[in-house]
Amino acid sequence: MTKTLARETASRNVSRRALLGAGAALAAVCAGDAGRARIAAAEARVDPLVPVAIPPQVPAKEGMAPLADTRLWFWDTGGTGEPIVLLHPASGSGLIWGYQQPVFAKAGYRVISYSRRGYFNSAPVDRAKPGIGSEDLHQLVEFLGLGKLHLVASAAGGSIASDYAFSHPDRLLSLTVSSNQFGVAEGEIPAAGARIRPKIWDEIPVEIREVGPSYRAVNPEGFRLWVELERKSGRVDGIRQTLKNRITAAMLGTLHVPTLVISGAADLATPPSIARMIAAAIPNAELVVASESGHSVYWEQPDVFNRAVLAFIAKHGR
Repeated sequence: MTKTLARETASRNVSRRALLGAGAALAAVCAGDAGRARIAAAEARVDPLVPVAIPPQVPAKEGMAPLADTRLWFWDTGGTGEPIVLLHPASGSGLIWGYQQPVFAKAGYRVISYSRRGYFNSAPVDRAKPGIGSEDLHQLVEFLGLGKLHLVASAAGGSIASDYAFSHPDRLLSLTVSSNQFGVAEGEIPAAGARIRPKIWDEIPVEIREVGPSYRAVNPEGFRLWVELERKSGRVDGIRQTLKNRITAAMLGTLHVPTLVISGAADLATPPSIARMIAAAIPNAELVVASESGHSVYWEQPDVFNRAVLAFIAKHGR
């Protein structure tokens, strides 16, 4: 993973975060108030409009998991920590988690991600037999010998994570889903999603649908890298794996896995209004809304995403 991600996501972002923080702190110190200096630096560090460079990756092994009827490429940081499995959106692959891999690993977790069928380095997807995404995930979990784990998913990966939670709730310590309707197939949740999508939705470039305007405005290099990774994902339009369960809003009320819902305030597909409906339907679910972020919260506001995930899973570990 370290070499591959370094090749594919070598960040050319120039982070101004530390510089702004230092400048704000220096100004406060000059004013003679050390407390204000600390506050100014902290406020600068959480500015969502400051570009953030992808941090150096920790060592990880790569491999191919031989499943019953396909092969999936994965990477795994290893170790004895609780496993976190990352599920990518339809616009990505196992390569997209550069902001999460080192942060989660250094927090003591074993971090794993993979590319689904038809995505980067994994076997092609068969249109006639696309398979069930959550069952592929379960086979991978068994292949890697994982016990209980945390699932963290973005966008289309969230439907697979939700499906897995209904099929294998006993294997999950926690479930985090960002920017997704949890695979709900009927009722007000998908109806609300349909109402906000214009007829030309599929004609809008994926990078405009999935990356928020604030990020595109202030971080052209990060946006360019997001597009580059999307183009390398291998995604084939119109091919989606099926879900094992037909998920309804009523079923969400039976989900007793600790659940965190994340939404971007500027998400064109799953805005906070829909995220609130989902969180309200799941017992004891928590909701985090990232200000100014679009659909790709993990990429646009990784500090917000990572802090929310780590704080949540810390409460629900073994």
